[in-house]
Amino acid sequence: MTEARAASAPTVLRVVLGRRLQDLRERAGLSYEQAARALDVTHATVRRIEKAEVGLRIPYVEKLLLTYGVTAPAEIANFLELAREANRPGWWHRFRDVLPEWFSAFVSLEGSAELIRAYEPHYVPGLLQTPQYAEAVLRAGRPHASQEEIERGVALRMQRQALLTRDDPPLLWVVLDETVLRRPIGGPEVMRRQIDRLIEACGMPQVRLQVMPFASGPHPAMYGPFHIFRFPLPELPDIAYAESLIGAVYLDEREDVSRFREALDRMSAQALPAGPTREFLEEARDRL
Repeated sequence: MTEARAASAPTVLRVVLGRRLQDLRERAGLSYEQAARALDVTHATVRRIEKAEVGLRIPYVEKLLLTYGVTAPAEIANFLELAREANRPGWWHRFRDVLPEWFSAFVSLEGSAELIRAYEPHYVPGLLQTPQYAEAVLRAGRPHASQEEIERGVALRMQRQALLTRDDPPLLWVVLDETVLRRPIGGPEVMRRQIDRLIEACGMPQVRLQVMPFASGPHPAMYGPFHIFRFPLPELPDIAYAESLIGAVYLDEREDVSRFREALDRMSAQALPAGPTREFLEEARDRL
């Protein structure tokens, strides 16, 4: 993934296999042009395969493996089976009618990460939203959507939350701006239930939640929300994500991601620790 909008929404496995093909090509000492000649395609096609911008065509993958010196039948068969799996649509594909293509990549990254760090200055992150709060957020963001579309969007958001209760959940570490607790979304009762959900999340071992109160003053990420994903797979670097009204950027260059990581590190030191965060949430709920 790069700084460009993730138009093709690759699954994480497709990204990994693309990087493995790149590594095999480079170890074989072949250029894009030389690899492309083996497939009778342009060098841009090979580049796009490696960057997970296109699907993994099985005949192409098999030919590339042989060109790169991979000849063991079992090794080839295993790689091709992974390629077939990578080409299968993710579970979220059935929500494609309400899921923007650029956000599909986010759902894939989210489900494969071992650590998800985020700063959110506007609303509760989707993984911690109640259904009622999620509906209010979606209605605000999509004022022309039908009731069915809103309900489908809520269902997608609730299914994403299943990763927090699976056998190997990622660590979710969120810095939440006080603005999130002050902005009335869905009315007092919806906000009370949502804050109760956050208080409950404070007790989950796989969730680390911190509030950044107004009293803490300025901080390094006052420009907007973002996420950082870390993966257990050696082929994948940390990836930073930021979105706008019409798309998103996915950054994986070390220098770019390090700036986001440094900002979050500073903010985590500046925000309230776990105990005071829970107390802050309880006080915010009592004010409603």
